[in-house]
Amino acid sequence: QVQLVESGGGLVQAGGSLRLSCAASGRTFIIYGMGWFRQAPGKEREFVAAINWSGGSTYYADSLTGRFTISRDNAKNTVYLQMNSLNPEDTAVYYCAAHRTGSNLNTPGGYDYWGQGTQVTVSS
Repeated sequence: QVQLVESGGGLVQAGGSLRLSCAASGRTFIIYGMGWFRQAPGKEREFVAAINWSGGSTYYADSLTGRFTISRDNAKNTVYLQMNSLNPEDTAVYYCAAHRTGSNLNTPGGYDYWGQGTQVTVSS
C-alpha cells in the first residue's frame, strides 16, 4: 500500500503564501501521479491540482491557475503545493492523494490513496 503524510498547513493572513508538502511511502512505484484536493466546512471535496509522477504534466482547477503551483521531487517521493495570494475563501482542509491509473484526475474517485489532511486557515 501507499501512505501519504501532509505537512505545511497553518494560519496565514490574506495575501500571504504557504507551501504544503506530501510525502509518499510504501509501494510508491505503483503511483502514476498525485493530486491535491481541499474541503471547506459544509462543502464537497474540491480538486485543486494534480501532477504525473513521470514527465511532470500538471493540471489545475481553472479557478486556481496562477495562484497555486504543484511540483514534485521524485527522489524524495514528495509532492508540493505552493499557494500564493491566499484569501479567506482558500480556508479548508487540504488533502494529498495518489492514483495508479492517470484517469479522472479532477475527481476524488480517481484516487486510490489519501493523506489525513492539513488545515489551512486564511484570516482577513
